[in-house]
Amino acid sequence: MARARGPRDEGNDRIVRKGSRQMKRVVSRRMADLTQSEIRAMTQACARVKGINLAQGVCDTPAPALVLEAAQRAINEGRNTYTRFDGLPELREALAQKLVRYNGIRADPDSEIVVSAGATGAFHCACEALLEPGDEVIVFEPFYQYHLSALLAVGAVPVTVTMEPPDWTFAVTQLEQAVTAKTKAVVVNSPGNPCGKVWTRDELETVAAIAKKHDLFVFSDEIYEYFLYDGRSHLSMASLPGMAERTITVGGYSKTFSVTGWRIGYSVAAQPWAQAIGAVNDLLYVCAPAPLQWGIAAGITDLSEDFYKELARAYQHKRDRFCEVLAESGLPPSIPQGAYYVLADVSKVPGVTGKARAMTLLEATGIAGVPGEAFFSGPEGARFIRFSYAKTDEDLDEACCRLKRARW
Repeated sequence: MARARGPRDEGNDRIVRKGSRQMKRVVSRRMADLTQSEIRAMTQACARVKGINLAQGVCDTPAPALVLEAAQRAINEGRNTYTRFDGLPELREALAQKLVRYNGIRADPDSEIVVSAGATGAFHCACEALLEPGDEVIVFEPFYQYHLSALLAVGAVPVTVTMEPPDWTFAVTQLEQAVTAKTKAVVVNSPGNPCGKVWTRDELETVAAIAKKHDLFVFSDEIYEYFLYDGRSHLSMASLPGMAERTITVGGYSKTFSVTGWRIGYSVAAQPWAQAIGAVNDLLYVCAPAPLQWGIAAGITDLSEDFYKELARAYQHKRDRFCEVLAESGLPPSIPQGAYYVLADVSKVPGVTGKARAMTLLEATGIAGVPGEAFFSGPEGARFIRFSYAKTDEDLDEACCRLKRARW
């Protein structure tokens, strides 16, 4: 990972002049391996040219009316004060029932579920609660940049296992060789960001066997669990035999309900781990926004199964249309199996690095994507750009037209 550089680069020291005095400020060592997210950087670059932002998964499709109405009703009824640190009891109960019904996970809503500030916040709380500095954590590459950043922020050491396109499969031998005496956990993301991989039962069982053999945690990020294509179904790691006590399941509804700015996520874990995660959540966030929790609870409780079926159908249509245009434009995609991102091969776009190619594409078309280096530890990232197709049909139509005109 690149090291963040301050205005001076002698140990990241910064001299601040105030009146006649000089004050020495030192950026913490934890920041040495952290850089601004390329997702945010490309979003800002897109805003400067007033382009179409396919870099950030903002999910600007319409939110369900009943979810919005429930949140507004909570505001109007004065439900605007702190909730319990781990979330509203109504939301935790709704999540517990959904977990049994959809995920095959039984969790006590009073002691094993923690509502947090988004799935990213839930993941960070779990890392802070369960990992020590120097612990090694296996991540599958391409990885989600914020997973890596959270691990680095708590002093953990990411160890990558390579997945190969187009289906993003991995070698079991490489996974086994990645485990050392310092390994503490494995991160699984299904459906995955950035490649849209939906893990098979065999793959999950392989990770589960290794986790049990070496007494490892599994952090299972399942935020995109309803975005599934071509008849696929979702399987949760914690539902496998013997995995509930060692799996931290991370999820949320900001993507599913198109309310990404609400920042409502959750984690599910056995009571000892949930207690520690909840304590960190209390320290960092106090609680998630109270009236917005009411909105999410209403959506989980009142939306029918038809809503989720239509969600998958609509996004599969977006995927098919966008990937077809990418292929026609000389940017061949690895067809995602789930989530709403696609990694496209941009080798034909001028530029030596993925960032240079992303900027060339932005300047030529006004379309922003995320350079592949954000998701890969090695040089192979330079040939990819990640696009999000969680856009309105109008914006996606315009992006497709611009790509067709550009052709590489």
